[in-house]
Order: sequence, then structure tokens, then C-alpha cells
Amino acid sequence: MTFKSSLMFAKRLIFPRVDKKSSARRSFFGALLCIGLSLVPLIVVLSITNGMIDGMTERIIGLSSSHIQAYVARGISYTKNAENFINYSKAFKEVDGVVDTFAEVSVNALASGKSMRTGAQIRGVEKDIFLRNKSFNKLFKVIEGSTQDFANAENLSKTAVIGQKMAELLNLHVGDTFRIITTKSINGKVSPKLTSFKVCAIVSSGYQELDALWIFIPIETAYSFIALSNADFSIMIESEDAFSPELALLQQKLKNKAGRYANFYRWNQIHVAEFENFSSTKVMLVFVMMLIVLVASVNISSAIIMLVMERKKEIAILKSIGAKPKGITFAFLLTGMACGLGGICIGLPIGLLCSLKANEILHFIENIVNYVAKFVYLLQGVPVSEISTIKLMDPAYYLAEIPINIPVGSISLILVATILLSLIVSIIPSVKAGKEKPLDILRKS
Repeated sequence: MTFKSSLMFAKRLIFPRVDKKSSARRSFFGALLCIGLSLVPLIVVLSITNGMIDGMTERIIGLSSSHIQAYVARGISYTKNAENFINYSKAFKEVDGVVDTFAEVSVNALASGKSMRTGAQIRGVEKDIFLRNKSFNKLFKVIEGSTQDFANAENLSKTAVIGQKMAELLNLHVGDTFRIITTKSINGKVSPKLTSFKVCAIVSSGYQELDALWIFIPIETAYSFIALSNADFSIMIESEDAFSPELALLQQKLKNKAGRYANFYRWNQIHVAEFENFSSTKVMLVFVMMLIVLVASVNISSAIIMLVMERKKEIAILKSIGAKPKGITFAFLLTGMACGLGGICIGLPIGLLCSLKANEILHFIENIVNYVAKFVYLLQGVPVSEISTIKLMDPAYYLAEIPINIPVGSISLILVATILLSLIVSIIPSVKAGKEKPLDILRKS
């Protein structure tokens, strides 16, 4: 039995000439549909998790540590005042591979608004950071006010840029005044120190878990009111590419230049716990989705078994005129692979379309859930003012908008794996079909 003959027999197994009811064909196309539907969530999960992880990673790197972060020692001459510290940070631009540097003084404090107090991370930064730093400029969305006002602020100006979550907690808007509570030491006694600031802009990175407690003030202002003994001095250092294999070499060059006054860490050293968590979550989700595909592929084996049972007479006739067992087996293997390919043809376009429209689909489902929940609450007599909006993707833990990233390589690998899986589950029933004895079949028929 030639390859062409096996191919023609496989074609007749799927599309017989006689149009009659066939439970085996229904089972075959049912298996094909199951494979297609199981691929849809797998492709969507891959695209969403890839986009989500890439978006979170971009924000963590660009807004928190930059490509390399230097932790500078306290009490040295370079950190005694803002001018010295900024000049010290600029000196690292001389290192080959460094694109830009940004000096920062940070301290933990309390922020007090109109209605409540909350913990805050005070970040004293250079005034033009929202304009000069590409990540700050790109990733921070201005909700109220303008970051230009921050850049134009005079030295020692009590002006601040706060995160959206902080503004909601403290019930603040642009132009409002709030207080930052730090500590001061007088004659060995520690007492609170209150400093008033005016909100010039409210921003959001789209990832509240990262920016919920951030308050940005001019670095000169930070030096004027915080206790330097409690502050952390750091420098955000940008290179050409955060993912370059040369980043470790650049880190060593910076260490050589700074000597013992600073320690340098790459972004993947500082945030190793977060990225390990991202990776393990992605692997677990993909594993669960692959189990769904595996379960769906079992239907192919069932469909092949039913085809063998239904076509026993044809198998017997073919073997009687000289067809080899290998040819019969190959024909059924081709049928199993065709089922997998058909599932891919259904699942791939639907999965890609759902991935590209993930935000719209999510908002649509969210609206339906909120309408239903509101209706149920109203029936229970809950006042409208007390009904809160349900967020399927809580911005406190996820990105407000999902950046879609189609992982072509991963999806291609999954499609190949699906075809191989279809082939594997078809092996046992196909081999049994090749071993059928024509005389026994013809006698029984």
C-alpha cells in the first residue's frame, strides 16, 4: 500500500462518498472541535500572561530601579547636599555604556490628607525626571495636573507628584495641600516633624501595587526637611538595553569607578523574587491549559477506535487485495493528525482574535457581572450608594489595561505539540486497525 493509497484511504475515512449517518464521523468532528476549543484558552492565557508580565516588568525596571541601581553610602561628602549628589550621579555618565543617571533620596514616612493617614515612600528626585527619563515619560499617565509644573518648581519648593491610589486614599486633588510626617532628633530625643506639600500632579503607572505609596518631591526639598541619617541614597542608571548580556560587564565598570562608596545591582538582582513569582505563575497557568488540550486529545483516540469499528469491512477488503498492515495503520495515523490540524485551524484564529480583543471582552463581561450584581443587591434592599463596582482584574494587583503580546514562538511550539499529541493518541487504535484479520471480519459480516 503506497503513501498515496494511504492518503486516499484517510481522506475517505474523514469524507466518505456515501452520505450516510455515521456515529464515528460525528465523534471525529466532535474531537476536532474539542481540540480547537481547548486551544483557545491556551492561546489567550499565553498572550495575556506574556503581555501582563512584560508590562509589569517594564514598569518595575523603568520606574523603580532602572537597569542598574547604585546604593550610595550615607555620611560621605557626595551625599551631604543635593548639588553634590546630583553631580556625583552625573559622573557615572562617563562610563562607557551608561545612557543617563538619576539621583534619588528616599525615606519612609506618613502622609496625612483630609480624611486619613497612610504610609508613604517619599522619593526625592531631580525635577526634570518626568521629562528626561523615557520610562517616566512613557509609563506614567497624568490623571490630574501637569508634571511640567514639577519640572518648573523652584528649589526647596513644597510641590509634590502623587500616585492615583494615594490621592484616592487621602481624598486629594491638584492644588490641595497635604502633610508629610517624618521624624527629627533634638538632643537625642526623636519627635515628629510635619511638612506641608501642595499637589501639582496625580499620576498612575497602571500598576497600583508598584506606585500606590509613591510621593515624588524635588530632591532639594528632600534634603531640606528629612533626617539624612534615615534616608537612602540611590542612583538610577540607564543603559542601552536592560536585557543586554553586557549589563553585568557595565555593572563591574561602575563598581570600579565608584570604589567603596557605592554598591551596584542589576534590576534582575533587585527584583528576583517578583520575577520568579511571575515565571512560576505563567508556567502553572500554561500547565493547566495544556492538561485541557491533553484531555481533549483523548477524544481523538476514541474517534479513531469508532472509525476502525465502523470501517472493519473496508479494512478487510483492502487487506484481501494486498494492502499491508503498515499502510492501514498509516492511514489511521494520518486521520488522527488531520483531526489535530483541523482543531488548530479552528482554535488558532479564534484564540488570536480573543487575545487581541481581550480588554474589550473583559470590560464587556465586567459590565454584565456588575449589572447582575447591582440587580441582586437592589432586590436585597442594599442602597445604591453602598454598591461597589466589581473589578475582574483588580488594578491593585494587575495592570489596569492588559498589554497584549502574542508569543509567536511559544504558540508555534504548542501547535506542533498538539499535532504530535494527536499522532501519539492515535497510535494504539491505528496499530490495532493494521492488525485486523480480514478472514475473521468477512466471516462475521
